[in-house]
Amino acid sequence: MEKTVVIICDGAFPKTEYPRYLIRTADFIICCDGALVKFLRNSKSIFGEERLPDLVIGDMDTLSESLQRKHADIIVKVEEQEHNDQTKAFTWIMETISDVSDIRIFGANGAREEHTIGNISLLMEYARRFDLDSRGINVEMISDHATMFAITDSTEIDCGIGRKVSIFSPDNSLRIQSEGLEWPLDEVVFDNWWKATLNRASQDTVKLRFSHRSIALLMLN
Repeated sequence: MEKTVVIICDGAFPKTEYPRYLIRTADFIICCDGALVKFLRNSKSIFGEERLPDLVIGDMDTLSESLQRKHADIIVKVEEQEHNDQTKAFTWIMETISDVSDIRIFGANGAREEHTIGNISLLMEYARRFDLDSRGINVEMISDHATMFAITDSTEIDCGIGRKVSIFSPDNSLRIQSEGLEWPLDEVVFDNWWKATLNRASQDTVKLRFSHRSIALLMLN
């Protein structure tokens, strides 16, 4: 049976029902380091009872020593500083859970701005590094305000009329032909972050056709 895995980072914990529903129905929950504190604080309102995540992973630089001792049986300490805790959790999933089909990341925003930008951009890194398309693994970063995911080639997105759509890409040679957006992307050159932001779906399904296989980040509000 394919599994849905949730990563909870130590940013803004979701307050609205949709992301909390996704946490409640996940098959496996990982907290990144100090995010355990926020999870424990919110678990009863999400699950109807107090419960622990399945795993806590990170360098443990923010989680108190008392909580580390109390929950030592679910803690995986990774001390290397080459990657952040979100990436450590993501890598652990890819190396350990062979039947994962969906990974949803929460709490990646809402704290320090550099963490937010870094965490969001990592979606593109994961897509390339782990070849997620060929493995059929869907990865989304979800907050109370938006859903974000990476794409590497032409795609169709069922998002509903009126949905706000923003697209970012580090590849300034990429051209995207669009159908179903209020402002077509055909002439957009991705040489700055704002170039394809604040668009809006004019049809239920938005179609994007890449000029070549590349990488882009989509944000739906």
